[in-house]
Amino acid sequence: MFFQELIVENPHALNAGLYARFMELTGTDRVRQTHYFAGRFENSYIGETDIPDIASILDRVKQQAGRHLGLAVEALKAGFWFNAMGPGQRTLPHHHDENDELLSAVYYIRVPENSGDLILHTAGNHISIRPQEGKLVLFAPAMVHEVTTNLSSELRLSVAINIGPANG
Repeated sequence: MFFQELIVENPHALNAGLYARFMELTGTDRVRQTHYFAGRFENSYIGETDIPDIASILDRVKQQAGRHLGLAVEALKAGFWFNAMGPGQRTLPHHHDENDELLSAVYYIRVPENSGDLILHTAGNHISIRPQEGKLVLFAPAMVHEVTTNLSSELRLSVAINIGPANG
């Protein structure tokens, strides 16, 4: 199964802006939440027009996906949602292979120490990925993955992305 890790150079200003805007919108009607598991909503959807700084991350993911898939960037679309994980919370095992997904990704915006690792499950094994701010991880949508418990006292924030065909 495919996975790739990349580091976005100098992510500090971008991440600070994304985090501030996410916190500003949280609790408003501009955020739609879904997937209530283990006492929290795992997915927080915000429109790209409400958080325009996300465009640079989506563009980067589409470029990498295009290279991996052998497709033009224009042939791809990116859907995204935020995953805010408070102290003591985790993300349960799941996959993204449900519709027309060609590739999945996660980008780390805010990662306090000990706030949980990404675990990718592959053919009876698992790969543990330590997140860091500015890290982008791409993986096959059929790959089961989870995030271990946030043992920090702070909020961890990432954005999950699914890449699919633009005409789908």
